Amino acid sequence: MRDIKLRYQMLADKMDAATASMDPVLTVFNTVFNDCILYLKHNLNARAIASLDTETANIESDVAHLIADMEESIAAADAFIQAMGVANI
Repeated sequence: MRDIKLRYQMLADKMDAATASMDPVLTVFNTVFNDCILYLKHNLNARAIASLDTETANIESDVAHLIADMEESIAAADAFIQAMGVANI
C-alpha cells in the first residue's frame, strides 16, 4: 500500500509539474491566437471597404450614364415639343 501511495504521489507530482508548465505555453498561444484573429478582422474589413470603393465607383459611373441618357431624352422631347409648336403656328 505504501509503495502504491508513493508511486501515486510521484505520478501526481509529475502531472502537477506538467500542468504548471502548460500555463506559460497556453498564455503565449492565446496571445498569438488573439493577434491572428485581430489581423484577420482588420484584413477582412479592409477588403470589404476596398470592394465598397470599387462598387461605389461602378454605381457612380452607372448613374452618370443614366443622367446623360435622361438629358438626351429630355432634349429630344423638348425638340419634339418645339417642332409641334412651330408646326401649329
